[in-house]
Amino acid sequence: MKNLVTVLASLAIVAAVAAPAAAAPCRDAKGKFIKCPEKAAAAPKKCKDAKGKFAKCGTPGAKPVG
Repeated sequence: MKNLVTVLASLAIVAAVAAPAAAAPCRDAKGKFIKCPEKAAAAPKKCKDAKGKFAKCGTPGAKPVG
């Protein structure tokens, strides 16, 4: 039981330390704060029909391709 409490406490400390680092503002090469660039939009999914040809996603029988 003591081991479980110790592990949970250490995980909580690590999470508390890592959270501000993930939310840090963007900096340029000289170390000055800049506005963070917008994230790129996700690539559109591609779908294939039952015959294996590319088709619009949402059409009947179309399945997403990895």
